[in-house]
Amino acid sequence: QVQLVESGGGLVQAGGSLRLSCAASGRTLSMFAMGWFRQAPGKEREFVAAIRWNVGNTLYGDSVKGRFTISRDNRKSTVYLQMMSLKPEDTAVYYCAAASARLPGSWFEEDSVSEYDYWGQGTQVTVSS
Repeated sequence: QVQLVESGGGLVQAGGSLRLSCAASGRTLSMFAMGWFRQAPGKEREFVAAIRWNVGNTLYGDSVKGRFTISRDNRKSTVYLQMMSLKPEDTAVYYCAAASARLPGSWFEEDSVSEYDYWGQGTQVTVSS
């Protein structure tokens, strides 16, 4: 089991920045990847960014490319989401997610909700215009 706790959400004006953190505990050595998703009221959960835990490869959703950066600190078992140039449409609850280890060579779709085994409780990000 892996437990995830997000922090860093809040209210910010358009054009501002926020950094989200997600601290993992439990069987963190078994993690294969971590990701950030977001969900606005009345909308489906949307992929934001993901990072492969050991190799550090990253992937971003089209709506955040060039503005958001995902990173991780393996020693702290923490993943970060640095959000820049925030827009009102970035307003949502942001969720951290973790995927368990995969067999070598197996397919993994970073942007798919169903690929992730563990989820945090979410943190609200509100961007005012």
